[in-house]
Amino acid sequence: MVIGNWIFMIDSLLAYGMWVAIVLIIVGFVALVKGADWLVDGASSIAKRFGISDLVIGLTVVAFGTSMPEFMVNMVSVAHGTTDLAITNILGSNIINTFVILGLTALVYPIASQKHSRNFDIPLSIMAGFMVLAMVVFQAPFENVPGISRMGGIVLLGMFAFFLFDAFKHAKDQPDAVSDQSSVVSEPLSIGKAIGLIIGGLAGLSIGGELIVDSAVDLATRFGVSEAIIGLTIVALGTSLPELATSIMAAHKHNTDIAIGNVFGSNIFNVFFVLGTSALVHPLPAYEGIEVDAFMAALGSIVVWLCLRTNKERVFKRWGGALLVLIYAGYLTVRLMNC
Repeated sequence: MVIGNWIFMIDSLLAYGMWVAIVLIIVGFVALVKGADWLVDGASSIAKRFGISDLVIGLTVVAFGTSMPEFMVNMVSVAHGTTDLAITNILGSNIINTFVILGLTALVYPIASQKHSRNFDIPLSIMAGFMVLAMVVFQAPFENVPGISRMGGIVLLGMFAFFLFDAFKHAKDQPDAVSDQSSVVSEPLSIGKAIGLIIGGLAGLSIGGELIVDSAVDLATRFGVSEAIIGLTIVALGTSLPELATSIMAAHKHNTDIAIGNVFGSNIFNVFFVLGTSALVHPLPAYEGIEVDAFMAALGSIVVWLCLRTNKERVFKRWGGALLVLIYAGYLTVRLMNC
């Protein structure tokens, strides 16, 4: 009943015009980010009170929390039947993560890379993009329509389980290499406050997801463009803004050693977990241009991997960042011209 009232209120506000839709999208992004923060803080505190280590919390609660904005937008999109938005939110986020976030970060300060990222995370991110492309080109198993079927979703979730297994194994073997990536609360909050944060976080994620999806669809209708274009641009950029701000600040402080691992870890989470779960809930038919978007999601990882191989220090240098930004500008121009 409460959710129904929210949807009715959003629809009523959208009737006032384009600028209201833009404002609602911004409010939705704020609600998503704050909701994810509250959910992570509350869940981390409860996990810590049960004696779970910071490392495990970082690899589960914190890692899942950073993908919550994309996850919630996808769940709302699937529930509304706007499956184009669900796929482009993920592919668009991964494209922006690699081409824009890593590109701009490297322009500010060259990015060091870790061996595990070069040998595992980046190749797995490349595979993620090509798996989506293969499911579309060759049609998913047991489906008559090109796209990602429920069986495809199960395959993606199986790959996610493999990724988690490797993450825990790597964390156990080299705890120092991943300890800095866990932004876990130093002192656990009271149970009451932690539960309150979890409830508030879930509410923020739910409201934010509704606001973004409804407003994005409204903008697509008003401008006469496809939901796919809105998902690749506005929605994808919005859900990636926290990572962009964090990476740029880290580069400004010359603290970029975990940037590559974080970006490609997020890319892997997005495709294997978020997209896999979305397809399991509702099959995701292909849209016009999905082949190009899936290829771009893989291409970004390929460019970074090749650039890292050009120097003995395995550093992603400024020229590599400039190359990523230029490729993205060209891709976005062509994509918008053909929308």
